[in-house]
Amino acid sequence: MLELLEKLPVSQSPQFFHKIVDGICGHAHPRFQDYGTVWTLAEWLGVLDETTHFLEAVVGKNVSEEEIVQQLEKVSKKHQDTIIKCVKSRKEEIRHALLERVTAMSSAQLQDFDWQLKLALSSDKISALQMPLVNLDLDVRENNEIKSVSIEMNKEELQSLISSLEAANKVVLQLK
Repeated sequence: MLELLEKLPVSQSPQFFHKIVDGICGHAHPRFQDYGTVWTLAEWLGVLDETTHFLEAVVGKNVSEEEIVQQLEKVSKKHQDTIIKCVKSRKEEIRHALLERVTAMSSAQLQDFDWQLKLALSSDKISALQMPLVNLDLDVRENNEIKSVSIEMNKEELQSLISSLEAANKVVLQLK
């Protein structure tokens, strides 16, 4: 479905991708009426959904720029560059929105979880830092639907998540 991004004029792509990120962050999503001349309604819904999931996955899994380019091989170089610039400039906002979403899901019923600890070894400089990262995979039941959420966090982000979950647990215990 991402290949349909080719229909979008390159001049409109920065605004489109930043509006997608705005939607991820809880602000206004892009509107079909602004892009109705580019895509049909069915195409629009697919592009909106796929682009949103793509950006969330890229940031949630801390995908490298090279991997982004590989995943976007069916998209023009100009669109790839626009997406990479958008991800780089708004990565922390997206990451924060994803962490908030996980915290909000604490009110949903957790079905299963899995975690892994690894070292970031993507380049010589980073491997010398030996920065530990945690991959957290959550299966969450919400409205009788199980959703999978994957997040890669460093030590500070993990501590922030743990603090948020502990605070949420205290509130739940007080309500009982």
